[in-house]
Amino acid sequence: MAKLSDELRAGALAYHRSGRPGKLEIRATKPLGNQRDLALAYSPGVAAACEAIVEDPAEAANLTARANLVAVISNGSAVLGLGNIGPLAGKPVMEGKAVLFKKFAGIDVFDIEIDAPDVDRMVEVVAALEPTFGGINLEDIKAPECFEVETRLRERMKIPVFHDDQHGTAIIVGAAVSNALKLTGKSAGDIKVVASGAGAAALACLNLLVKLGVRRENIWVTDIAGVVYEGRQEEMDPWKARFAQATEARTLAEVIAGADVFLGLSVGGVLKPEMVKMMADRPLILALANPFPEIMPEAVFEVRPDAMMCTGRSDYPNQVNNVLCFPYIFRGALDVGATAINEAMELAAVEAIAGLAFEPPSEVAAKAYGGETRLFGADYLIPNPFDPRLILRIAPAVARAAMASGVATRPIEDFDAYQERLNRFVFRSGFIMKPIFARAKTDPKRVIYAEGEDERILRAAQAVIEEGIAQPILIGRPQVVQARLERYGLSIRPGRDFELVNPDDDPRYRDYVDTLIELAGRKGITADLARTVVRTNATVIAALAVHRGEADAMICGVEGRYDRHLRWVRDIIGKAPGVEEFSALSLLILPHGAYFLADTYVTPEPSANEIAEMVRLAATHVRRFGMEPKFALLSHSNFGSADTESARKMRRAVEILMQSDPHLEVEGEMHGDAALDEALRRRVYPRARLEGQANVFIMPNLDAANIAYELLKALADALPVGPILIGPAKPAHILTPSVTARGVINMSAVAVAEAQQAAGHADSQRRGE
Repeated sequence: MAKLSDELRAGALAYHRSGRPGKLEIRATKPLGNQRDLALAYSPGVAAACEAIVEDPAEAANLTARANLVAVISNGSAVLGLGNIGPLAGKPVMEGKAVLFKKFAGIDVFDIEIDAPDVDRMVEVVAALEPTFGGINLEDIKAPECFEVETRLRERMKIPVFHDDQHGTAIIVGAAVSNALKLTGKSAGDIKVVASGAGAAALACLNLLVKLGVRRENIWVTDIAGVVYEGRQEEMDPWKARFAQATEARTLAEVIAGADVFLGLSVGGVLKPEMVKMMADRPLILALANPFPEIMPEAVFEVRPDAMMCTGRSDYPNQVNNVLCFPYIFRGALDVGATAINEAMELAAVEAIAGLAFEPPSEVAAKAYGGETRLFGADYLIPNPFDPRLILRIAPAVARAAMASGVATRPIEDFDAYQERLNRFVFRSGFIMKPIFARAKTDPKRVIYAEGEDERILRAAQAVIEEGIAQPILIGRPQVVQARLERYGLSIRPGRDFELVNPDDDPRYRDYVDTLIELAGRKGITADLARTVVRTNATVIAALAVHRGEADAMICGVEGRYDRHLRWVRDIIGKAPGVEEFSALSLLILPHGAYFLADTYVTPEPSANEIAEMVRLAATHVRRFGMEPKFALLSHSNFGSADTESARKMRRAVEILMQSDPHLEVEGEMHGDAALDEALRRRVYPRARLEGQANVFIMPNLDAANIAYELLKALADALPVGPILIGPAKPAHILTPSVTARGVINMSAVAVAEAQQAAGHADSQRRGE
């Protein structure tokens, strides 16, 4: 594994230590608010559940968490490129796998690290856990022991046992190879495959390729000892020996000629450009060593422009990432009560992943990813690991395969209803920021940060540079910035990694003063005042840089009052054409979904017209997150139950929107619970235009919006994003002093995505579109 940078190491340790140590906790799913709740949950009421399970063991799926509970189990013998570090040191990795299960597929996980270095002990310990779990995910167990552990457990246990290091990688590789064959017109039975690496993942990939039609005699395997050949004694085992060839060749260079597929699951740099030259026409190269592949894509395309390339890295197309499949395979298996994850289910997952690559992005997904409509081809053989449709395709396919192959104990009767349940999960999964970050990385824009000396800004700048999200411009005194970078152990440096604007000595000072007088001279800004604020007010400097086109977006507000920053944004950047007033949209990412609130910071008492405008402007921002906005205009009145001025205002705003923007899904005035509960809403007003659950809440005034936002943020353990200033002529966002470095990073991505969209709109106007 590559050596971590000092900053990344420090950040990772702080992440794991902050608040409650680790990444997991256990929460009750039923109320425990009074004595009766306790009597139902435990003694004496729990006896009823126990007796029901004694009578019918299948009731455990209905009365306990077992049907949605997976064990991630490791003995720490082959951890994440770190090797045999033992079970205790491997626990952070297993906790990480647990949170991926939860976030991507809503599956609960106990991570279990066991001191069981030998096969017999591990099999006995894991097998004894069967009453607790609906499935077992084996993780980071060294080869060849992992093969025997999985085989023996599958024979003994009546729940799915899945070694993700083997099968997860194999399924994705299988999808990539299948689609590469479709693209080139080659036949699986005719291709030559050469592998570098003969560990668990590599051998599982080769076994699956054989199931997909690749002939075993056309597969050549190399490892640390060279070619796997008949009669070799060094570093051999029965699973590897299956692919031994009768050959005099002993090196990768000797067997690579004419290969259609190179499968690398070894170490960086082993595949040389001269070897790539020897491969067949339109070869597929799966260089999956991480973080340094067996060969870099640039080196491949320099000698073979016709090649297709997959890596394990997120900064190149065709990323082979196990998160593409393992959460969804378990989701489908658990949902039908599968007794195993068998070959039919694995092949169904291969087919589902491969098929998704042929689908154009949905309208919402395309908007979220910047309008990009990447279609099937050499740089899109497999879907993006964060494509929200993965669960919608893989889980049902796996479930159907389980039912067809006879391992499902609870068959799904209504797949339409099942698909809808999965669809609702996608929009509750908490990955709402993924499209924003993905889009930002496609074309990082210049973001100027007013408070460039602040620790949170400096840490955020390091992160956005490392992630390729933005090109930071910091405003700050060089000696202060340099000292703080060193104090915080940050590796970025001005002039090399980011631009630094020195407010005490900027060559554009006079030009900035002239621009400010031109823009705000009729708003009380005298020449003397302009000279002072351009030297002393970082928000003014940032806003002028954006206005002049020297930055694409600005972020300020980490220090000072919101309204003081807003004044300069208003005077210098101004409002977008046709916008009457700014407003602030705040996002809260809660454990059960993501919700927007407005106006949280700008207008104390917006009029009906201003609320209608707020809704129109907010719709664009919400769609940028990959969500279709569903607006609820909230009030103490519920569809006419009160007739106060506030209620009438919200009612009038809805009427305006129905006439001006009938395509928007907007309803009100209503109570907050009616916005979230469709059944309740229908009882109060059966003809409501809003369907399902609202995701954007428009409040009648600033007090209501800000109080609701701050309370939810504190009480619901929510991740806040924003506030997002809507309505400025160019992207400008005013944060608050409570923002964290993480919040600054999130808003940097939002600002870049907004700047990209603005640039695209400007280009379209220039072309006359």
